[in-house]
Amino acid sequence: MQPYIIMTTTSQTSPEAATATDPLSMSGLDLLRAWQSDPDRDARPSIGRLLGMVPKQIDEGSVTFTVTPQPDFANPLGTVHGGICATLLDSVMGCAVHTTLPAGVGYTTLELKINYIRAVATDAGELTATGTVIHAGGRTATAEGKVFSHDGKLVAHGTTTCIVFR
Repeated sequence: MQPYIIMTTTSQTSPEAATATDPLSMSGLDLLRAWQSDPDRDARPSIGRLLGMVPKQIDEGSVTFTVTPQPDFANPLGTVHGGICATLLDSVMGCAVHTTLPAGVGYTTLELKINYIRAVATDAGELTATGTVIHAGGRTATAEGKVFSHDGKLVAHGTTTCIVFR
């Protein structure tokens, strides 16, 4: 598996002088903050780029991302497919866990539990998801997450268990 590379620039350097950052040499918190600070968001993991996830807050043990639904997210009934909220929750909960990990340590989702509260229209406006670590252990970590509609209503919530690869 090839890790993605984060291209970084500073205000003193031109885009041609961008440098590659090896994500395996960065803590999870530093890696996610580098993704958040990338002005072009070119360093986003593929699923984030595909769905248009925007990192709003990244702290140790907690992250917040937003996604704006679009017509391509529709299920056969014309509302946002449940997989969008599931992916958003998997992302914020997993990334919350990632913020607690040192450089060179990986993780993956071992279990994902989602509860859907209400349907979301494809033109309903921005969804905001927050993931928070409950437990960060040596071999497993758990987190919880919530997705809110643009008007602050709970859309879905869930929990995850991640396995940690030290």
